[in-house]
Amino acid sequence: MATRMLRRGLPRVPGGEPWPPADAAGVVAEPVEASSVVGPSTSSGTQVASSAEATPGWVAEPVEASSAVGPSSSSGTQVAETQVAEGPVARMRRGLPRVVGGEPWPPAATAAVGPASDRGSASAEGADTPDVGHSSPSGPTSGVSTPAVAPAAPEAVTTPVAAAAAVAPASGESSVRRGLPRVAGGEPWPPAGTAPVLSASASPATGAETPADGAPEQTGAAVVQAEAAAPVAILSADLDTPLPWTRTVWNGRAPRHVAAAPASARRLPSWPQAIAGLLGAAALGLVAGAAIAFVRTLLSFPFMQDFLAAFPGEYEPAIAVAPGFAPWIGWQHFFNMFLIVLIIRSGLRVRSEKRPTVFWTPRGSQKGKISLTLWFHQALDLLWIINGVIFVVLIFVTGHWVRIVPTSWEVFPNALSAALQYVSFDWPHENGWNNYNSLQQLAYFTTVFVAAPLAVATGFRMSGLWPKKAEKLSKAYPVEWARALHFPIMLYFVAFIIAHVALVMLTGFLRNLNHMYAAQDAVTWTGFWVFLASLAVLAVGWFSARPLVLAPIAKLFGQVSGR
Repeated sequence: MATRMLRRGLPRVPGGEPWPPADAAGVVAEPVEASSVVGPSTSSGTQVASSAEATPGWVAEPVEASSAVGPSSSSGTQVAETQVAEGPVARMRRGLPRVVGGEPWPPAATAAVGPASDRGSASAEGADTPDVGHSSPSGPTSGVSTPAVAPAAPEAVTTPVAAAAAVAPASGESSVRRGLPRVAGGEPWPPAGTAPVLSASASPATGAETPADGAPEQTGAAVVQAEAAAPVAILSADLDTPLPWTRTVWNGRAPRHVAAAPASARRLPSWPQAIAGLLGAAALGLVAGAAIAFVRTLLSFPFMQDFLAAFPGEYEPAIAVAPGFAPWIGWQHFFNMFLIVLIIRSGLRVRSEKRPTVFWTPRGSQKGKISLTLWFHQALDLLWIINGVIFVVLIFVTGHWVRIVPTSWEVFPNALSAALQYVSFDWPHENGWNNYNSLQQLAYFTTVFVAAPLAVATGFRMSGLWPKKAEKLSKAYPVEWARALHFPIMLYFVAFIIAHVALVMLTGFLRNLNHMYAAQDAVTWTGFWVFLASLAVLAVGWFSARPLVLAPIAKLFGQVSGR
């Protein structure tokens, strides 16, 4: 008998010895002569010698040379077979523990398989129940026989591969290996007692002859026909079918990859919807025409003529101010336009972005991680605030605050008069180089001294700059109020920009552009070309507001990371 040492591999713990230990027993096996064990012969005239293949981790005793010779077939050919000798207990190889700090799996109590005598061996005198591998009980048997899978099993030919499967549980049942639980804290899957359903018949090997009675001869590798002695549990579900799951993350309105909808799924406006849209536009036109006709009719009455004479739409300021606009006002106007347009764009992007792809984190605090779009919005807000503070300081230093700050209660009736004249399309006299009309003055005052501070206050409350520990201040000014006001204030700025640009173009386009961009009161094209250049700069900023351009700039002030 020769001992073959197992190959030792890597250690199981850092700094440990190679596994398995040096004193671990190897596989013990003796070579079996081809003539030592002769089994039933086949019709092909050749002898088939089968040897018990040693399964890794099993210990087997050598087979004696005086093994039994089974009966022969009509052709005189003999089949040799070795069997596992009775004696030492065969043990399964134990692997890694299933939990941290636990014992190797499977447990020591379940890793042993009983001796061959406990596994259903036949008697030496030739029992009524034949051993697997013998076609007749007429020949003497060896000291230890192969375990019977089930009582009164039909005849079967055992091949060398089947010898490794000879060791089975004592009950005759073939259990399924249990794995990890499917739910946290559950039992291993599949449940205990689950066994596969064995096929009632085995497919014949290539070249096997079929008897006349229709029963195929059972030959081939690992062909076992068994009948369960006790009922076995049958799997109620397919193990290959994955468990059902529910998506917990929404792709958002702007996911990273959006599949294009098929042409059939794109719904075009139906005729009723198109007709409804046209009717709605026509209704608005009728309402506007009716309002214009009503105001013109109202202004034709004598008492309204007296009202327009008393309040023409503007009043003389209480404090005299030099006419015209300084060059710094033109630059302030351009910066304000550039910043406010990008602020509105980034603000709308923040509202619609559900799953940001790029984030910005300040260097000092890892908890202040925000999306790159929100960082861009807040950075523009900061620049807009600085530009606004400079503007307010300069108009008070130079005295131009009188142009946009009301100094008399006459501003309200004059603003109503100017509004009626605008609606009637009989517009008031424009003299913006010297003095704004009352409606313009109220609009500019509301924008600079009311809407802008409210936008700053609500944005600061919603930003990460708000002190988290100021509980009393947070209770006095809830963040819900800021969210409820911030978006309507943005809508006010959009409406103001549309009305402002429309009136600039309809009330002396070239003259008004010269006032704002060329600082001169003349009807020339200078202000127009400067205005076109400012629009080009604004377009570049609009299309550059994307992560590819913003990320290098944001890295100067913090850390930029992906999703």
